[in-house]
Amino acid sequence: MNVLDKIEAEQLKKEVTPFAVGDTIKVHTRVIEGDKERIQIYAGIVIGRKGTGVNANFTVRRVSYGEGVERVFPLHSPRIAKIEVEKRGAVRRAKLNYLRSRKGKSATTVKEKARATAAAA
Repeated sequence: MNVLDKIEAEQLKKEVTPFAVGDTIKVHTRVIEGDKERIQIYAGIVIGRKGTGVNANFTVRRVSYGEGVERVFPLHSPRIAKIEVEKRGAVRRAKLNYLRSRKGKSATTVKEKARATAAAA
């Protein structure tokens, strides 16, 4: 293992919540204003993931006051306090760029993933 790999391994977060493209998530970000720090929540649909290791990031899209807003978060950033998965989405693509052209409810909804039941066994 060379020096760069060791430095990258130190920067990686140990506990990362598993989520996929199409999931509706809440990203808790640390916001520093002056000498105070607070948590701000950004909720939306994951429309893409990109990169590996320290360079991994994901894009979250939401509609705010009728306007589509996208934000890219580095996955291993110390500014991200935690990630909560609200709904699992069943999608067949790696990037959901088609949501950008949609209006209304269809812009914020993805088919929900079917849950496996224990009664079927």
